[in-house]
Amino acid sequence: MSEPVKLPEGKEPVLRVMPMPADANHHGDIFGGWIMSQVDIAGGVLAGRHARGRVATVAVNSFQFKQPVQIGDLVSFYAEIVRVGNTSITVNVEVYAQRNPEDIEIVKVTEATLTYVATDKNRRPRTVLPLAAKKNW
Repeated sequence: MSEPVKLPEGKEPVLRVMPMPADANHHGDIFGGWIMSQVDIAGGVLAGRHARGRVATVAVNSFQFKQPVQIGDLVSFYAEIVRVGNTSITVNVEVYAQRNPEDIEIVKVTEATLTYVATDKNRRPRTVLPLAAKKNW
C-alpha cells in the first residue's frame, strides 16, 4: 500500500472548488477540459499577481492527469512560479482532490506547467519584474 498523500504544507491553494454533476461524464468522472480550465485559472491568478495586471496564456508546456476527479471531490489548486522571462511567467500547478468526508482521502490528480505573457491595455506584451523582485503578494 502506498503512503497517504497530504496537501502541501505551509502553502495556501490559489483556487479551491467542488465540481458539480454538470461537470462530469455519464460515469461520474469530471471532464478533463473542466480540470484544464481550472488549472488555467489558478495559474493565471498567480501570474497576474506577479505581473500586476493582465496576462494571457501562451502555452501549456505539460499536462498530466494522474487520477480521475469525481463529483463531490474538493479540488485544491496549488501554483508556483518557476520562471520569469522578459514578458513571460511560467507556472507549475499541482492539483489535489479531497474525497470521502467520513474518512478523508487525498489524491494528487493533476500536474501542469503553463506559460503566460503579461500584456498592456492594448494586449501587447509588456515587461515584468524578475521573480526576486516580488516578495509580498
